Amino acid sequence: MERRTIGAAALEVGAVGLGCMPMSWAYTASRQRGEESLRAVHTALDQGSTLLDTADMYGPFTNELLVGRVLKERRSDAFVSTKVGLLVGEQHIVANGRPGYVRRACDASLRRLQTDVIDLYQLHRADPEVPVEETWGAMADLVTAGKVRSLGLCAVGARSGRRSGARLHDGTIRQLERVQQVFPVSAVEAELSVWSTEALDALLPWCAARGVGFLSAMPLGNGFLTGTLTPGEGFEPDDVRARHPRFTAEMMAANQPIVAGLRRIARRHGNEVTPGQVALAWVLAQGPQVVPVPGTKQERWVTENARAAGLRLTAADLAEVAALPGARGSWD
Repeated sequence: MERRTIGAAALEVGAVGLGCMPMSWAYTASRQRGEESLRAVHTALDQGSTLLDTADMYGPFTNELLVGRVLKERRSDAFVSTKVGLLVGEQHIVANGRPGYVRRACDASLRRLQTDVIDLYQLHRADPEVPVEETWGAMADLVTAGKVRSLGLCAVGARSGRRSGARLHDGTIRQLERVQQVFPVSAVEAELSVWSTEALDALLPWCAARGVGFLSAMPLGNGFLTGTLTPGEGFEPDDVRARHPRFTAEMMAANQPIVAGLRRIARRHGNEVTPGQVALAWVLAQGPQVVPVPGTKQERWVTENARAAGLRLTAADLAEVAALPGARGSWD
């Protein structure tokens, strides 16, 4: 697989990563099977998808434990990204950016992951009660201590910008400007896909201008862009899509022209090419520092996603994607 570089430290990863969250958090709990997920992670490494993206809050904790079982055997094959800064309660999630907590959380993640160093340690969310510089400084100390190789920041939640009328990622860019004064940012993780292109306006250019890597979260639109979801089929109550404004039966039906467009492009590249692979190839085409991190828990999708790294879209393909209708949701 093609290799891509993250950040000024020139950390190399496979062009397509693996989002591990669905294996134990947020998606269809009835289909979460540990052994199947372990096979999926091994398959990703076999295919060259070396970036494994997890977080202490996924589960919570169980996702890191699962990834750790693979790392115990294949640490040298993997690039490990995990996150800190969010605590999961019974009915709520809260931010914690206190330096003491960050240090303890890192040690706990290292134990669960069965490794002595985290390749990319990301701040999941800034704590409104703690200056972000203090949190970032504690994370930088972990680099000095040899427990972490590089630091990243996850984008601020998506919906606040829609309500305020501000550009979606203005808040994230302000945070980045602040923490960059403390210690270099190696990567930013934010949603970027054919149906969520807001990062192209300002956030991705900010990263490109500074040599910062960009991890594309949800590059397959939570599965919608694969063309495998049926409008009205419904989701289990614990599935995040059951509450997502783009996954009502009405909105899924309204957004089918997007999938139809991806399917047309796929057919031009061969019978084996899928809409999901076109969606990932589009993300890869947005810049050499962009690494899509599609989440899955099944080997078949891991393999399909990895093969998207070899798909090259033409200028005509990219123009056709650009001409697709914008995604609709219940806020429209």
